[in-house]
Amino acid sequence: MKTSIFGAALVAATAIAGAAQADKLDDIIASGTLRCAVVLDFPPMGMRDDQNNPIGFDVDYCNDLAAALGVTAEIVETPFPERIPALMAGRVDVGVASTSDTLERAKTVGMSVPYYAFENAVVAREGVEMTNWEGMKGKTVGATAGTYEAIWLEGKVKEWGEGEFRPYQTQADVFLALSQGQLDATVSTVEVANANVKSGNFPGIRVVDKAPMVPDYVALFTLREEYGLINYLNLFVNQQVRTGRYAELYTKWVGEGEPADLTVNGVYR
Repeated sequence: MKTSIFGAALVAATAIAGAAQADKLDDIIASGTLRCAVVLDFPPMGMRDDQNNPIGFDVDYCNDLAAALGVTAEIVETPFPERIPALMAGRVDVGVASTSDTLERAKTVGMSVPYYAFENAVVAREGVEMTNWEGMKGKTVGATAGTYEAIWLEGKVKEWGEGEFRPYQTQADVFLALSQGQLDATVSTVEVANANVKSGNFPGIRVVDKAPMVPDYVALFTLREEYGLINYLNLFVNQQVRTGRYAELYTKWVGEGEPADLTVNGVYR
């Protein structure tokens, strides 16, 4: 009787241990594929080339992560508002989608340490009188719904008590509305602002000023309970920086100069 009880207990313990060890990291490796949510209307982080292939900083970052895991990357085009819903619905494994690491998002998903940091610029339509960011006061402004820029800009409109804020589904929609005169100004990352002005795809727009916003630190994200995968993502970001790959991707997609420091003085280095 003692032997059978001991044997049953051992089997149960083994089963529990096995269940505890199985996690999303194991699942990804076993499947041979890493599905990354990537925003593809956010140059130079994500876009398409002339052959309609996904390219950009975030695309390369996903490819690097897949290579480190020994699997194949699958880029899943995901608009900004759909990033977290796509994860929760099981359509993607991780987000490599320039996602601000807000405390509100951290209630729903697990976020890595920052893998990139943005500064933001004010972009206005030609003909709109505006010499600095404060010139947006009283104007019709817009940004991609749910983004760091949209939250800040909508807050400013409420603070000023005048003007109008309009949310849009995609970054391309915002710049098209700006170019067509439906908006007077928007706020976007410096990288996106410069890329869109330079591209000529949105005629009649110009960069006016930097927006007085704190750097927008963005993180990789996955399911909140997947501690093994989150730990792996943190180490991966660390390795990208210390091997020089982060700087290499910055030069390739953004241009000359030093990439933003991903540490916060007085908090972590």
